[in-house]
Amino acid sequence: MTPLLIYGANGYTGRLITEEAVRRGLKPVLGGRNRDALETLAQANALTRRVFELDDRAEIERNLDGVRIVLNCAGPFSQTCEPLLEACLRQRIHYLDITGEIDVFALCHHTNNRARHEGVVVFPGTGFDVVPTDCLAAMLEQRLPDASHLVLAFEAGGGPSPGTAKTSVEGLAAGGRARIGGEVVEVPLAWKTREFVREDGSARTAMTIPWGDVYTAFVSTGIANVETYMVVPEKTIARVRWLRHLRWLLAMAPVQKFLKGKAGQTAGPDQARRARSGCQVWGEVRNAAGRQESLSLMTPNGYALTVSASLGIVEYLLANSPAGGYYTPSLLMGADYVLKLPGVRLLGN
Repeated sequence: MTPLLIYGANGYTGRLITEEAVRRGLKPVLGGRNRDALETLAQANALTRRVFELDDRAEIERNLDGVRIVLNCAGPFSQTCEPLLEACLRQRIHYLDITGEIDVFALCHHTNNRARHEGVVVFPGTGFDVVPTDCLAAMLEQRLPDASHLVLAFEAGGGPSPGTAKTSVEGLAAGGRARIGGEVVEVPLAWKTREFVREDGSARTAMTIPWGDVYTAFVSTGIANVETYMVVPEKTIARVRWLRHLRWLLAMAPVQKFLKGKAGQTAGPDQARRARSGCQVWGEVRNAAGRQESLSLMTPNGYALTVSASLGIVEYLLANSPAGGYYTPSLLMGADYVLKLPGVRLLGN
């Protein structure tokens, strides 16, 4: 039996995961749509490859034959998750991906009962989206079990990959999201801003974004009000707020196609840039009485963390047999999972 198939292995993040998987002694099968790129990657790492699209149910199932775990690295996941997830559920294969898309988390969560029945682990968000933030939320809930409000934020250096850039284009058209009173609701782009203090004492301004924890943190902690922020320059906040008036235009299919084409030309950060760019993650909870708790993490570059976090989860599933169902990082791996990853430090205590 083949332990692992990486779909989208020839993409920016998929390639990083593939190379590290080989260093760890894993022999993943490489999957995707680009025959030439997959062939080159497979030959360089002495691996096999399976070239297949995601628009034919029978073709997907043939190419998943004998696989135990699928790790989907092909974004935007709004387009790739559902057909792969359905095939995994039908064939009783664990499904993982590296998404940060709220609607994809919801789609996966809605399969929970079916996944339990089939004994399949359904686990979207095995990377920087949302491992560090989810674990931080769970740690904070342990400190303040009656928390009613959760704020999460991050500052990420290094720049986006092509897949992340394409997902961001979709996000502009979808608008902002927050969880209010237990429900995920639409809010304006850059709905709120606030400051967060870095490890060096400097302040950073951040705006709300529709990060995956708007969905997952409630599943992990039960906290009914969740806001997620990203540190950006003041000029970026102004531009995003101006784009509120153009959402109707950004949602048009030809505009989305054009912008995604541009985003696809983005080059992800090279090894040197990843090595010198880290991330800080903040978390804060409060209860109805006004009591607060806060914690902060320093992590490596988000793509480096995605590699180590995803493969750590793969290795856990290869060595263990958890009950089937939908999982968040903290629910399967524990709130302290992020602290076991290379280069992660807890700042607050």
